[in-house]
Amino acid sequence: MNRFNDFMISNEIKEALDLLGYKMPTDIQNKVIPEILKGNNLVVKSRTGSGKTASFAIPLIEKIVWENRYPQVLVLSPTRELAMQIKEEMFNIGRLKRIKIIPIYGKTAFEGQEKQLRQRQHVVVGTPGRVLDHLESRTINLSDVEYLVIDEADEMLRMGFIEQIDDIFKHLKVKQVILLSATLDKKILDTINKYIKDPVYIEEEVSSNIIKEKQKYLKVNKNKTSELFNFINREQVKSAIIFCNTKDKVEEVYEFLSNERMLIKRLHGDLDQRVRTKAITDFKEGKIRYLVATDVAARGIDVSEIEYVINYQIPKDLKTYIHRVGRTGRMGKKGLTLAILSEEEISSFEKKMNEIDYEIEEFVTTKKEQQEYILNKPIEKSKRDEALNKDIMKIHINAGKKTKMRASDIVGTLCSIEGVNVDDIGVITILDISTFVEIMNGKGEHVYNVLQDKTIKGRLRIVSKAE
Repeated sequence: MNRFNDFMISNEIKEALDLLGYKMPTDIQNKVIPEILKGNNLVVKSRTGSGKTASFAIPLIEKIVWENRYPQVLVLSPTRELAMQIKEEMFNIGRLKRIKIIPIYGKTAFEGQEKQLRQRQHVVVGTPGRVLDHLESRTINLSDVEYLVIDEADEMLRMGFIEQIDDIFKHLKVKQVILLSATLDKKILDTINKYIKDPVYIEEEVSSNIIKEKQKYLKVNKNKTSELFNFINREQVKSAIIFCNTKDKVEEVYEFLSNERMLIKRLHGDLDQRVRTKAITDFKEGKIRYLVATDVAARGIDVSEIEYVINYQIPKDLKTYIHRVGRTGRMGKKGLTLAILSEEEISSFEKKMNEIDYEIEEFVTTKKEQQEYILNKPIEKSKRDEALNKDIMKIHINAGKKTKMRASDIVGTLCSIEGVNVDDIGVITILDISTFVEIMNGKGEHVYNVLQDKTIKGRLRIVSKAE
């Protein structure tokens, strides 16, 4: 198979993929999608940036029965940021099928999640701790979950989530498990044997040519931070994630570069969740050009055209380095990984790279390279969601559960509008005093105008455009 249209998936998913700019499946998508559609248990070894989220999202969304009230898919993620990213990807792919997806993770209001879980939800994406909290509080019903995804299993083990995953498994009766990991060492294999029966193994191997193209280091003889600043300016770096090993170092680098008036934000575990979410969103939308982060905080950042991953500090764990490398040149696009090294660090870095068969070379700027760099600069960040959003309008209705508003009331009213049918109605979200409805197929303006004078459940409601 070499096109998404070749897969046995619904037209709604194919249309969404086309609007999102998915043209040709990646290697891992070509291998994984058919196996999930067949119902096989899977173990997938794949680097970050290979398109692995879509590889399980597409077939699982295809399998979802829309009419079922309770979640049918559970995706476990090691971090909040990755959970948010998976939710966004699955929501976009399933949007035209009106698939409802809820992310649940810590440091956000438990009660708010509980209210959302009372409504129809097709997919739950969450961190193990918060999923377990809801299970123990009986605020989530996973009795209908048939498909379980364990993403970044190696990171799950490293962060000590194995006992929580054990406890979650006790509440499930799944018929298909998909485990994804950047590495497959003995601990991962033990986990596989514990949870997964007769899995199909799929591995995506990165060619040595790709790795050679990416791995470079910059030798510095003085202050690393000032050398980093000089490098970014000299090479006209368009976008970069700068990795540090500690929160304190993140703060130090951030303070220096922000004082130099760079468009930069920071990301680490001590920051408020809203601050972290805003930093990721601004980076993805191109409002800032640089992000300095710790490894765990940066999980889940999915930006298709990060020009550079800069290792301000080299991680002690080689698996962490492999994850960092995958942050640039995603989905087959060209990118570079740069390590900033003092002379004393070079030999130990080379030794580490030899252990994982990575070849590196010193970054040397020549006039020819500068010219080539300008010619090959990545294009502006793709606004891939714009096409999908173009024909969709979200409206807000000033009524909700407390006024006994039901989805059937909304659907009945909308379908009574001339030129509108059920296929034009997207995701409906009913809160305590508000209701949000997505109007599809470019009919939002028409619906919005009609509802200014049309009653819903016997009364005129205040209807406005959301977002």
